[in-house]
This record gives sequence, structure tokens and C-alpha cells, in this order.
Amino acid sequence: MKNLLKKDGLYSFLSSIFVIVVGLLIGFIILLVSNVENAWPAFNTILTFGFGSMRNIGDVLLLAAPIIMTGLSVAFAFKTGLFNIGATGQFTMGAFVAIYIGVEFTFIPSPLRIILAVIAATIAGALWGAIPGLLKAYRNVHEVISSIMTNYIGMFLVNFIVINTIFDSGRGTTTRLPSDSVLPTLGMENLFTDGVRASNINIGIFIAIIAAFLVYIILEKTTFGYELKACGFNKDAAKYAGINEKRNIILSMMISGALAGLGGAINYLVATGLSMSAVDTLAQQGFTGISVAFLGLSHPLAIIFSGTFVSYLFFGGVRTQMFGFSIEIVEMVISMIIYFCAFVSLVKMFLQGRFSKKSVTPDNLLSDVDAIPETEPISELTLDDVLAKEDNPVAEEVNDK
Repeated sequence: MKNLLKKDGLYSFLSSIFVIVVGLLIGFIILLVSNVENAWPAFNTILTFGFGSMRNIGDVLLLAAPIIMTGLSVAFAFKTGLFNIGATGQFTMGAFVAIYIGVEFTFIPSPLRIILAVIAATIAGALWGAIPGLLKAYRNVHEVISSIMTNYIGMFLVNFIVINTIFDSGRGTTTRLPSDSVLPTLGMENLFTDGVRASNINIGIFIAIIAAFLVYIILEKTTFGYELKACGFNKDAAKYAGINEKRNIILSMMISGALAGLGGAINYLVATGLSMSAVDTLAQQGFTGISVAFLGLSHPLAIIFSGTFVSYLFFGGVRTQMFGFSIEIVEMVISMIIYFCAFVSLVKMFLQGRFSKKSVTPDNLLSDVDAIPETEPISELTLDDVLAKEDNPVAEEVNDK
């Protein structure tokens, strides 16, 4: 069994590397078609700019935190047999609640206000995720359909509330957050600096990493996680086993929504002055989370790395505009790379089928499982051997006859 697990991990790693390389090559071809002379400098910028300085690394991690959270949101639902395509709506609800508390609740001391904003954003995402969960559990409405609808409902609802509450008409966005309403940095700006300017990195990346470990523990190490996965994959079998399938479907979508809502808070409680725009456009972080989850094969710990990699591409990609590439070309390149990340599961299946084909023999079967302790061979017994045993009532009966 250990050998099987090692092979599965190897196939997962190789398939992720393969789709990344293919996506990068396709992106490079797009750059070549657009501008042959500057294609390589631009491509090199995508690959290296994130490591250009400690400040750049800090900004990559700042950008990675909310992407990791939406990736965890999609992965958690997927691990429990559900497809939460509504992470962007849950992300938007959490973001708005966090910003609203940060702007309007200035009468609360700063540390308590930040904690309240994070918790409230998580709850808002959970409640918004509960809607498709309820529809799935009680009306058997597919979560993809219902979560797509909640994405747009959430977007329009938030825009309406923003315009009527914390709207800055001069900027066309939400009111700027007070400086004491952002997540603390814990002095990391002194480490992630290029000597001139410091990064805006904060504790959001630590929150994302802790969330990934918690999701892993819940899914893989607890009875609750086992019940969630059982209900998601076969609710009828779970019901037969005595598990409340309706409750667990709802809880699964609520936890998934909570992760996305927390990502919304992390994304906007920053010192960069980032604000929500009241425009009819869905937040892209939720859709990016789908590719992040696929690239990490829905493993919570792998999503830490896949989310960081995707943010690295975004961070370097937008800098290619200095080589004369339009923002549309940049977005096309990045989107193409991320698009190929969605094929990682198919590549893994291909590799498993290609390199695992072999005749099924006892030797092959035993090579893929743990070694079985050797025992002494069982010798063949004849009737004379049985009768020769002392204190054998059968022997005594035969001898009497």
C-alpha cells in the first residue's frame, strides 16, 4: 500500500509540472505572435520578476493569501463531492462585510475591530454558501446552477448596498479603509524590502497557511471530515449508514463559503488602499481558486504552493506591459497558463494508465502492497498422518474398528 501511495504522489507531482510547462509554452507562443522582438524579455519577466527582490517576494505572498483561500474553498467542496463554483460570490460578501466594519465601526478599538471584521466576513461567506447547500440538500438543485445564481445575486446586492452606505463618489469605490483597520504586519515589512520601499505584506499569508492545515486535519483526521466526504460522494449510502446527509451537505457548503469569505477579508484589509468598485463585474479571485484547486489536486497543503505559484504568475505578468504588451495580451497569457492547470487531473489519469499497465500476476499484486510476514509452509497431511496423531479420538475409533 505504501508503494501505491508513493506512486500516486509521484503521478500527482509529474502531472502538475507537465500542465505548468505546457501552459507556459502556450503563453510564450502568444507573446511571440503579438511581439516577436519583446516576447522573450516579457516571458523572462513573468518567470523571474517575483524573485527580483525581497519586496517582490513579500508582494507575491500578499497576493497569494486570498487566492489560497478561494482555492481551499473550491477544494473543500470538491473533496466532499460538491462543486462550489460560487466562491466568487461568497468572496464578495465576505469582502464587503469586512470593509463595512473597518470603515463604520471605528468606535471599536483597532485590534477588536480587525478581529470582528475577519470573523464577520467568514460568517457572511458561510451564510451565502448555505443557500446552494440548502437547495442541494432539500430540493436536489445542483450546486453548480444555484451557486452561479448566488454569484450574480451577491454581486448586485453588494453593489446596491455599497452605493447606499460606504460609497465614495469621487473614487467610484468603497470608502478608503482607516489605517488602523488593516491586518497587522508583525514587522515583516522590515524583512520584505528592497532597501527603498517595503512590501505591504501582512499576516494574511499566515492565516491562509493555518486555514490549509485546519482543512487538511478536518478532512483527513476527523470523523466529521469522513462523514462530510461520505455524504458528498454517496448521500444514499451515508444515509443508510446512519449519517445525516442533509445536514452534512449544508455544512460542507457553509465551510466552503466561510473559507471564501475569509479570503475576501484578507484581500481587502490591506494597507495598499485597495477598495471595492461598484461595478457589475464578478470578482476573479473566486474563479482563480478553481484553477488553484485543480492544480493542487484538491489537496489542502498542495494548494498553498499552487496558490503561491499562480500569484507569482500574476505578479510578473502585469509587468510585461513595460515591453509594449497590452493588458489584454497579458491577461490572455496568464489565463492560458491557468487554463491548462485545470487539466492536471486528466494528465494524472493518463500517466497512471500509461505507466501502470502490466499483467496482473501474484508477483505484481504483492509488489504493490506491504510485505506479508513469512510463515512456515503448511505441509500436506495424509490419512495415515492424521491417524498417527496421539490422543486422536478419530484414530482411536478407526483402530477399534
